[in-house]
Amino acid sequence: MAIFISKSPEETFAFGERFAKTLRAGTVVLLNGEMGAGKTVFAKGVAKGLGIEEEILSPTYAYMNDYGGKLYHFDCYRLSCGGQAESLGLTDYFYADGVCLIEWAENISSVLPEKTVTVNIKKLGGCEREITYE
Repeated sequence: MAIFISKSPEETFAFGERFAKTLRAGTVVLLNGEMGAGKTVFAKGVAKGLGIEEEILSPTYAYMNDYGGKLYHFDCYRLSCGGQAESLGLTDYFYADGVCLIEWAENISSVLPEKTVTVNIKKLGGCEREITYE
């Protein structure tokens, strides 16, 4: 496990941008952290690192936003089980050619692929965050 300490939203964004360079098409990233931890800021950095210029928005009400097939950004907060993700067709994207970035993945754990990358963002106080990944 690797650890990065971010002192600001800008550092979290920049870390996400660098982290994106380690990802390949088809990678599924589980993005964990409480509300307000900086998951969307991190996702914006990942998108920038993947060369996506569109504005990245939290997909809370859409469940998943597709950014040109390069990035699939999921928010599974409102899902209660993996079966719901399957019935919505969300699981099909796990095996597509883009990077999947999944917030609240624990809600659909029963249908996640076996091989994933996990990123945890933890508030330390103020703007400081501990980002761990494996």
